[in-house]
This record gives sequence, structure tokens and C-alpha cells, in this order.
Amino acid sequence: MFNFRTLELSLTISEDNRLFNLFRKLINKYISQIILLFLVFLSTFSFLIYYQNGLGLSYNDARSHLDIGRRVVEGLKPGLAQLGSVWLPLPHFLMIPTVWNDFMWHSGLSGAIQSMASFVATGAIVYMFLKKIGVSVLGRIIGVLIFALNLNILYLQSTAMTELLLIATMTAGVYFLMLWSKDEKITNLIFSAFFVMLSTLVRYDGWFLLAFAGLLIIIETFRKRGYKVTEGTIVLFGTLAGLGVVLWFLWNLAIFGDPLYFIYGPYSAHAQQTQLEEAGVLVTKGDILLSIKIYIYALLYNSNAFIAIMGAIGAFVFFIDKKIKTVVKIASTALLAPLAFNILALYLGHSVLFIQGLSGDTWFNVRYGVMLLPTFAIFIGYLVYKLAHLRYVLIGLTAFVLFFSFVNQDAVTIDDARVGSSQKNVSEVSGWLRSYAQGEGFILISAASHDAIIFSSGHPMKKFIHEGTGLYWDHATTAPDRWARWIVMRTNDTNDSTFKLISQTKAYKEGWYALVDSYPFADIYELKPEYSKNLNTKPVLGKQK
Repeated sequence: MFNFRTLELSLTISEDNRLFNLFRKLINKYISQIILLFLVFLSTFSFLIYYQNGLGLSYNDARSHLDIGRRVVEGLKPGLAQLGSVWLPLPHFLMIPTVWNDFMWHSGLSGAIQSMASFVATGAIVYMFLKKIGVSVLGRIIGVLIFALNLNILYLQSTAMTELLLIATMTAGVYFLMLWSKDEKITNLIFSAFFVMLSTLVRYDGWFLLAFAGLLIIIETFRKRGYKVTEGTIVLFGTLAGLGVVLWFLWNLAIFGDPLYFIYGPYSAHAQQTQLEEAGVLVTKGDILLSIKIYIYALLYNSNAFIAIMGAIGAFVFFIDKKIKTVVKIASTALLAPLAFNILALYLGHSVLFIQGLSGDTWFNVRYGVMLLPTFAIFIGYLVYKLAHLRYVLIGLTAFVLFFSFVNQDAVTIDDARVGSSQKNVSEVSGWLRSYAQGEGFILISAASHDAIIFSSGHPMKKFIHEGTGLYWDHATTAPDRWARWIVMRTNDTNDSTFKLISQTKAYKEGWYALVDSYPFADIYELKPEYSKNLNTKPVLGKQK
């Protein structure tokens, strides 16, 4: 006897399967667009959250980056020379189209917008990297989520810091290097060189990647093609990839008269590290084991121990997988370049990183640990794909870890920005300037020491005389009573350029300035009325050197 109920059930299941298959096909077809929209939404939402609670500007360096961009377009001596030599120029150069607007400047959006774009781009690159090495859609999605749902990444992408731009350019450089290793298309090598070149203009980590990638290209090409082809290939790659480095040397020669000014200048990282070494806090210099330990802790704090361990296991599985071509493995080792660079920089004393309770009583530069997040994301995505029988266990554990990270707001970069050595609570000094430094007259201040005060004061950049104002600075630090109505400096601290210079002047020695207020980060002086008859209050020097 014919069973209509069985037939009805069979047709229902068949229809459900067709709908499921159709849905799956649509997802597979548009997954790239869905991922991209998700990243854009997450990036925008995170920026708004941190903007509203004021954390987007907590890093002192974020305010300094924004001020550098602003000085290019506004101030007593605007121009590209204001890009200076302390930091590499690309992040500040990218601010120029927007930082002229006061909201874009003071909200931090002028700098954050490039971090946000870099966040979206890096998530997309993680997805494409996994796709190109044959990982399934599920593994690709997990890889993107590992990167995109990290709170430290979400915070930094909402600020004017340079980490996300560096991560994006370095990851793109490695991605195209991997593609070139697979298909040997010259266009992929050129794209790799282009993004590596951009990374060399963001931070010096990119210089290490340039050398690292160049070595990998030499090894791989020589292994397959011999000396002649290797020579041509590395010249092609190096000419474009090394262009940023050459331009930076030329820039320092043209602007400061010394191609090595960025290395040995008074505001260089070398000068800062020397001060730290003299203070006895550069503890990793010459100690490779401590350098490894400190950076591993930074990785664990930034990525979560579970994610870091999973990433390490994924890397191990990837490099022993016989199905992955050797050329791809060689190229993919460039994903580990940030690990090697940061440990080496700590060992050589070119970098400093404090882990609270391990190397000092505070946080400092702990954000350097985020540099391995795209690497962990790629290797975990690969691991989820490869270990099919453990796939859902791994996904469940990862979801558990990410959920509690969000619930606890466990972001070490926020701690670093709010209470670590990277922050400066300059609200008292900047508040005084905002309230009382009104009317005509310039404020003499060292931007190298007090950029956060300049940013937070609310005054236009043209009200400040600082190291980048040329003759204004030269005149004001030799005869301050002719130029500065107010002076902001750390009294008796020769590391503050303003005090170091004006402490030798007659105006300071004979008490022509009154100490009107004193705060932990700076003191404020005002020129006494009886000595203000020769005071210049207008930018009268015009276009000067």
C-alpha cells in the first residue's frame, strides 16, 4: 500500500535540502563581500565606542602623531619639513588630506581612519591568504575572526597609532610574496615589493622585513634557477622594496644635513634608549633569553595564551605538511619576521618593552605584541581546516576564549594607554593653557617632550613656538622675553629642550618670568608685565628657514 505520509516527508526533506544547498551556494558566492561588510561594520562600531569613552586619544603617541600631521598644514612654519625624523613619514603624510579640519584633528579620526582601513584590509588579506593555500571557507572565516575579534586590535585600529598600518602593509607584502612563490608571476613580486616598501615608511619593523624577504627570495630563486636569475630577481625586488629606505636617507640629508640624523639625532630612538640605559631600565640589552621571555609575554597578553598556543601548533602543522609546497613554506616564514625583529631589537637595545610585574612596575610598548596576530589567525585557520576531527572542539574553545575576553574587556593595550608609561595625564597643564593662555602671545614649549599638551590645549598650532618653527625657536630660546608670553617646561630637567636652552638666558636667570603653576609633567611660566614691552605677538618672521 502506497504511504502518502512517507512521500510527503520525503518531499519535505528534499525541499529542505534544496533550500539548504541554495543558501550554502549563496554564502559561498558572496562570502568575500559578507566578510568585508562585517569588517567595515566592526571597525566603525569600535571607533565610535572608543571615541565616545575618550580612550581613542589615551596614548601619548597618538596625540603626537596627530600633531605632526597638523603641523604640516598649520602653524608658524607649516610644510612637509614638519614630518621630521623622529618617526617614519607615511602615517603622517596620509593625514594631510584631512588633519586640517579641527574635528578630524581633535577627534583623532584623521589618524584613526587609516588604522581602520588597515584593519579591514588585513582581515581581507588573512581571508585571501588562507584561500590561496587551499583552506576551506570555515577555516578562512575562523582565521578572520581570530584577527578581527581581538580587543587589542580593535582598540588600536580605533586610534592614530601606527600598528595597524604596519600590520596591513607587512601582511600584504608577505601575501604577495607567497603568491609569487606559487606561480612565479612577476606582477606578484612587484606587488610584494611595493607593500614592503610602504611598510619601511611606517616603522623600522618594515626594514627588517625588507631584509628578511630579500633573503628568502635569494634562497628560493638560487635553489631553483641559479645565480644569474637570482641576481636579476633580487635587483628587481630590492629596487622597489628598498626605495623607501633610500628616500628616508635622502630626506634626512636634505632637511637636517645628515643622512643618519634619524639614527643619531637628539630626538632619535637611539638618544631615548641611551637615557633609558643610563637610568638602568634597558634590562633586555645583551640578554637574549630575557628578550625572548619579555616578547613572548607581550604576545600572550595581546593575543591570549590559548590563541598563541593554537597559532604555534598551527604553524608547526603547516610547516610539516607535505601537501604544502616547499616554496610556499619558505615564503610563509616571512609571517614570523615580526617575532624575530622584536626579539632582536630588545636584545640589541634598540627597543624597550615593559611587562608589569616582570620588567618594571608599569606597562610600556606592550602593544608590540599585536604584530603576530595576523600570523596566528592564518595558522589557526589552517589548523581548523587540517584537523577536521577536532574542528568543532577548536571552534568551541576559541569562541569561549573570545567571549570572555569581551566580557572582561581584557585588552592590555588599553591598560598600556591609560596607566602605563605610554600615557601622560596632561589635563591639568593643558586645561590651564586653555583657560588662561588667552589673547595675543606665543607659548614656548618643546614638542618633543610635550606634544600631548599642545594637542590637548585646544589652541591652534600657530600659537606654539617649538623645535620645528625654525627662527622662532632660535630667537625664543635665546631671548624668550621677546617672543614667549608663556613657557611650558620641566624645570631643572635638561632632557626638556626648552629648559636646557632658556636656563642660560638673562630673562630666566633674573626672574623675568613668574612661575604661575606647577604640575607633575610640566611647569608653566608667564612673562611679568614689566618685561613685556618688547614682546612680539605676531608671526612677523614670514617665510624663513
